Amino acid sequence: MEFRPSFSVSQNEDRRQVLDLIKKYFGCGFIRRDWHDKTVKFEIRDHNDLMTKIIPHFEKFPLISAKHNDFILFKSICIIVNSRKHLSKAGFIEVINLAYQMNGSGKRKRAKEEIIQSLFEDKDIV
Repeated sequence: MEFRPSFSVSQNEDRRQVLDLIKKYFGCGFIRRDWHDKTVKFEIRDHNDLMTKIIPHFEKFPLISAKHNDFILFKSICIIVNSRKHLSKAGFIEVINLAYQMNGSGKRKRAKEEIIQSLFEDKDIV
């Protein structure tokens, strides 16, 4: 099982230039098509970029919406990953619980309980 926090922004194809500007501003990440919802996404998956560029940006310029709460949870997850606490079962469960509080309107591929149960089957997590 792989665990990797990521930051993304989606736009319809006709607004791709907004994503190009965001990518240029942060100086990292990549832009890709999402065929599932027919959008274009700017995404950052590199943990160092999340810690040194994304988190400081949104601390300096807080979101003025419900997404601010998601940012607080996201930051907590990144800090746990940065400290490598997510490598223990307790830390991984803490991350899963935080992640499932985020993006309430988003679709989930797997139920939280299914992911947690898989921990007990995965020998890579101690």
